[in-house]
Amino acid sequence: MSLWEAILGIVGMALITMVTRAFFMIPEKEIPMPDWLRDGLRYAPLAALAAVIVPEIVMTQGELIGTWKDARLFATATATGYFFWKRGILGTIVSGTVVMLALRIGLGW
Repeated sequence: MSLWEAILGIVGMALITMVTRAFFMIPEKEIPMPDWLRDGLRYAPLAALAAVIVPEIVMTQGELIGTWKDARLFATATATGYFFWKRGILGTIVSGTVVMLALRIGLGW
């Protein structure tokens, strides 16, 4: 790839990114959206997060984990329990991380 092709690729990706992110800010009036689409877009961030996080928790090297002795399972359970108990994001992250580190470093999981 030449230098000009690389520059053209970077500029093109930057333009595409700007247009897609500013798509809803470009028009002066609000774009009419059907109610079903507006309701569906509320769940998009949660679905994207689940699509990224769940495979990381239950899979290793592209295969499902085969043992219950995996620190990720206990860290996830602890963090989930904490979140439903206190509803705090920072505590959820800290509790899950503490359990994960304790099991990985302490027990060698």
